[in-house]
Amino acid sequence: MDLSTIIIQVVGYQDSGKTTLVEKIITHFSTVGLKVGSIKHHGHGGRPQALDENKDSYRHRQAGAAVTSVEGDGTLQLHIQKEKWNIEDILNLYAPMNLDIIVIEGFKQAPYPKIVLLRKKEDLELLNRLSNIIAVLTWFHCDELNQLQYPVYMVNSDCIIDWLNCFVRDQK
Repeated sequence: MDLSTIIIQVVGYQDSGKTTLVEKIITHFSTVGLKVGSIKHHGHGGRPQALDENKDSYRHRQAGAAVTSVEGDGTLQLHIQKEKWNIEDILNLYAPMNLDIIVIEGFKQAPYPKIVLLRKKEDLELLNRLSNIIAVLTWFHCDELNQLQYPVYMVNSDCIIDWLNCFVRDQK
């Protein structure tokens, strides 16, 4: 992977708002002229559907991603079959595309900078199991969130995009 490509992960449990956030990130950075790619982990089991209209990968493309892919049950939706795909293999496929930013939705255990979405208080345990957390988006208020060492934003706030602008600028 090109050292100048910025990789950002968006992780959280199902229905936490990951795809909506990924869409916002892709839309914002592609609108300001950056070449953005996305990678989605199909975490529901089974292979992704070949026709993806109104699915997350379709939404990523509609938001402006130059490259998208979906992985699930060993299938990377570039019609490449392999026993199992790991995130490094997929990133290696993206390397020649000279992307400015790659937004990864899912792949919780990958070692890249993560924005974690918390839908309910029980999801706080995720913060103890993940590495490289850079920010949290939450649907709720609680005292535990005040103790975190990284920025915390409410899901309906656009502050995360302002913060990401600074993060991306600092990475360049």
